[in-house]
Amino acid sequence: QVQLVESGGGLVQAGGSLRLSCAASGSIFSINQMGWYRQAPGKQRDMVARIINGGSTNYADSVKGRFTISRDNAKNTVYLQMNSLKPEDTAVYYCNAYGFGQVYWGQGTQVTVSS
Repeated sequence: QVQLVESGGGLVQAGGSLRLSCAASGSIFSINQMGWYRQAPGKQRDMVARIINGGSTNYADSVKGRFTISRDNAKNTVYLQMNSLKPEDTAVYYCNAYGFGQVYWGQGTQVTVSS
């Protein structure tokens, strides 16, 4: 199986930046794509960004131009660079991996953006 561990969350003022990391271990050869999802209290878990094996990326409209997803295959790590953060970005951010019909989730990392 695949294990995902997120890090990099924290408290930041509006307009600031954070960089989230997701380290994958286990059967990483099975992963076809990875992404970041977020969930605010009382809300559903929504896709923020994802990156596919060939390097293609997708972003939620709400984060386009502000967030960048990238990967380092040598380190088996995916990153989410978050710039120009807004209070509405406040949520628990979860790393996601998908491959060969299996879905994996990290434990989540809290991102809080103050006004």
